[in-house]
Amino acid sequence: MSGWISVTICKTKGSTPREAGAHMRVWPDRIEGTIGGGALEWEAILHARQMLVTGHTQTRRSFALGPELGQCCGGAVSVDFIADAPVLAPNDGQLWIWGGGHVGRAIAAVMAPFEHRQITLIDISAEKLPDPMPARVSPLVAADPVRVVAHAPSDAEHIVATHSHDLDLRLCDALLHHGFRSLGLIGSATKAARFRSRLGALNHSNAQISRIACPIGDPSLGKHPQAIALGVASALVRDLSVEHAAPRERVRAG
Repeated sequence: MSGWISVTICKTKGSTPREAGAHMRVWPDRIEGTIGGGALEWEAILHARQMLVTGHTQTRRSFALGPELGQCCGGAVSVDFIADAPVLAPNDGQLWIWGGGHVGRAIAAVMAPFEHRQITLIDISAEKLPDPMPARVSPLVAADPVRVVAHAPSDAEHIVATHSHDLDLRLCDALLHHGFRSLGLIGSATKAARFRSRLGALNHSNAQISRIACPIGDPSLGKHPQAIALGVASALVRDLSVEHAAPRERVRAG
């Protein structure tokens, strides 16, 4: 019996619950990921588990979501089923969350299901990190987190939400020197103004400093850590979707 079956949507037509490339893994006793839920996912799980029993290693099935499965989407999908397929490395970049407190934990938990993004959660001691860690979130313990900045990819996304304003400032200073795709800093408008002044005194230009998003999240959702996490996650997912759409728009325009 194989270990698992990789289930991947390879083609879509019309309205479908997930896009091509969405995938999940199916074991005899559990699943990881989702291809959209509902009757489609249930049928895919049944088929994958039947493959585990029979020993089949690869199949492709097409599903008409309306007439065949009774889903109101009305589109159609083709799905690949492959036994023990290698787990693909995340390809949507990296998210580094500095601080394992309430907000850092909440952001990590909300972002963890987005399987294409590699997530690192950093704090000064293991006791400050969640146990267990959310799936697909890597812990990193560093007595001096600022020294770790040099190991981050220069195009990573960062959320700075540590227990210390001084550490937050030193991290922002280091990240401005290092480079990043995006940088969010937890705090109020007052903290943002204070940090702009102090970072300016450290010879960062106004253009550089303006790349730091502070406050983070969506103020209309409130200040609960989970509400902040929802706002941050929405912005991260939206910005990445815009980036992915831009090349397609350029192709159409060309």
